[in-house]
Amino acid sequence: EAGPNNAPAILLLHGFPTSSQMFRNLIPLLADEYHMVAPDYPGYGHSSMPSREQFAYTFDNLATVIDDFTETVGLSKYVLYVQDYGAPVGYRLAAKHPERVTAIVVQNGNAYDEGLDHPFWEPIKAFWREPTSREKRDALRNFLTYDATRWQYSHGVKNPELVSPDGPAHDQFLLDRPGNDEIQLDLFLSYGSNPPLYPAWQSYFRTHQPPMLIAWGTHDQIFPAAGAEPYKRDLKTLEYHLLDAGHFALETNVDEIAGLMRDFLRRRVASK
Repeated sequence: EAGPNNAPAILLLHGFPTSSQMFRNLIPLLADEYHMVAPDYPGYGHSSMPSREQFAYTFDNLATVIDDFTETVGLSKYVLYVQDYGAPVGYRLAAKHPERVTAIVVQNGNAYDEGLDHPFWEPIKAFWREPTSREKRDALRNFLTYDATRWQYSHGVKNPELVSPDGPAHDQFLLDRPGNDEIQLDLFLSYGSNPPLYPAWQSYFRTHQPPMLIAWGTHDQIFPAAGAEPYKRDLKTLEYHLLDAGHFALETNVDEIAGLMRDFLRRRVASK
């Protein structure tokens, strides 16, 4: 958290397999003008990691925790910044409380079927089709390795040697905690609950027309640019930018994204 409490708030919702640390470079670039708040979901970052017997790791439950968090810290209105897992968490909040969301910044966050039409998703979809299959579950464990985490940071990046190793190292340290692998596999399964909600989220876009800035890493294979294009169908106030970046665009293009956000928010979100 950083920035003045009385400034417009930006709720920063992280993706997999990271945490609020993905915003470590963005927060100081905007905290002079905005109240930046970046929580970690249960099982991520420095939030608690209750056992799977104590807490069901589903996207519905992650969204409920973050919803309760915003009320606890007094975020009655906020800009949503969503990336990867942050999109299904954030869009649940937006559909439930449309009056709270003043704008949305989307960085590689999906809300359309077109965004899942890539071979990357095939083993995950196979798990959705056979949720009790140990074979299908175990086939996804390679996504939890350090090589896979580093790939998420470096794939599609023009100069991967310039990507800080700190991000994947931090993420992997927390992924490797005993029991966290099963939590992540539960959430891979729960991600299958998101596509059935896409029509409701798209209806929210059409009905409430939140001002939206898309700043999308165009070389991302997990959430390719095909998932960015359909937003144009539903949103009238849409500013659309495909960046020369990969999945974690903030690692390489943080100055560009911060500049786009500052310009967009100054025009679209009133100061308190």
